[in-house]
Amino acid sequence: MTTTTPAYEARAIDPAVLRRLREQDDAGFTREPFTDTEGGAPLRCCLRHSAAGEHIALVSYAPLRRWAAETGAAPGAYDECGPVFVHADACGGQTSGPGYPAAMHGARRMLRAYDARGHILGGTLVEIPVERVAEVDDALRGVFADPEVALVHVRAVEFGCFLMEVRRAADLNLT
Repeated sequence: MTTTTPAYEARAIDPAVLRRLREQDDAGFTREPFTDTEGGAPLRCCLRHSAAGEHIALVSYAPLRRWAAETGAAPGAYDECGPVFVHADACGGQTSGPGYPAAMHGARRMLRAYDARGHILGGTLVEIPVERVAEVDDALRGVFADPEVALVHVRAVEFGCFLMEVRRAADLNLT
């Protein structure tokens, strides 16, 4: 296992985007917040799972669309929209940081790589138990070793849900 600082950053949904999604999501709907009675919903606003009793919302989100607007990419049919959980109100939680956030890990994740156009290059299945979550950093380093990879989306295998975006540190001026 490698112990160097990751050359990438995991990113939650931007707070400005979250404000808009809470008013009208990317499918054009206003969603009703609810109290999470059980907890465990993967929150894309602060990269952790919800606790029982938190006020959350399930909204439609098009993650590639946001990146494409910033970069001028044209993802075409790869611009998909899907459900994500967010806090119903601003939460002030983690929005980004180097390394893979252990709080969002499950045993099976898909690291979906995109090129500069926003087209899928492929995916890497990561089957790493929660106890060894640090090994995901090595898998992400491997994906980013391909110079064609411009962006990675981390997705849950069981539901296919978008969990977070991962960008190269050089693209964020982190190096």
